[in-house]
Amino acid sequence: MSDARHETSGGDAPVDVRHHRTAHTPGDHSDHDHPDALHEDAAAVKKDSVSLAIATGVYGVSFGALAIAAGLTTWQTMALSLLLFSGGSQFAVVGVLGGGGSGASAVATSSLLGVRNGIYGLQINQFLRPRGLRRLLAAQVTIDESAAMSVGRPTEQLSRTGFWWTGLGVYVMWNTMTFVGTVAGNAMGDPKKYGLDAAAVGAFMALLWPRLGTLQGKVTAALAACIALGLSPLTHAGVPVLATVVAAVVVGWWYSTRHDSPSADGEPSADIPGVETSRADAPGDGTTPGGPSDAGRIGSTT
Repeated sequence: MSDARHETSGGDAPVDVRHHRTAHTPGDHSDHDHPDALHEDAAAVKKDSVSLAIATGVYGVSFGALAIAAGLTTWQTMALSLLLFSGGSQFAVVGVLGGGGSGASAVATSSLLGVRNGIYGLQINQFLRPRGLRRLLAAQVTIDESAAMSVGRPTEQLSRTGFWWTGLGVYVMWNTMTFVGTVAGNAMGDPKKYGLDAAAVGAFMALLWPRLGTLQGKVTAALAACIALGLSPLTHAGVPVLATVVAAVVVGWWYSTRHDSPSADGEPSADIPGVETSRADAPGDGTTPGGPSDAGRIGSTT
């Protein structure tokens, strides 16, 4: 379009829209920028965050009871939840100590499981950008749940809402229910018979399921499941998780190269449906995608 000015109906003055463009990706919708839409989206994110925090907190009862059964005191159990605050790592510590393992082995196993939180932090920092004490607090509540509820949002505001509401909500619920588990540990017996260990799994499945609508999501999930199932009996705890992360990165890279690579002669462009490109469109010749020649071709098809 050569003229970026739109005439409104009813003879209103023309409106220059050249300075009102937003940096949406192809899958985004402009209605997310409307205040009412943002308010509704934020309310939905908060509701999901609270629901996930409750489901994860219920699982904390199981950890508290198992820690007491493994020989830890209430204070030791609460210190693990308050300071370590990583369910997988905490269960690893309790499992190793309960099985007669050394403290060094417990620390090594839990540290390996905690590596994934550092990977989450690299992506979360892009939209969170915390400063000062907020940076320390953000690091403390960077877990599976807060990462899952923050990435992939249409705006940074919603990403921050999902992160903080989930991270802080899980922190409060997890530690509260851990204490309940330590108090009721002796009376409960084996906490697994109540099915509390399935609460967190169910919550994560609810988060994962909507992401399986695309081919990339299905391929990534299937590959990660096969790798985890294959490595779990053969490696130490934490290794399968890291292997699935590597697999997800490889799948994402492969899909990105497919969509970014130049199209062959006569094939539709991956970026602009219905527009054919030629191998003659090389950088530096004035006909690169988005340049004058492409603009002419796009205009001729409309």
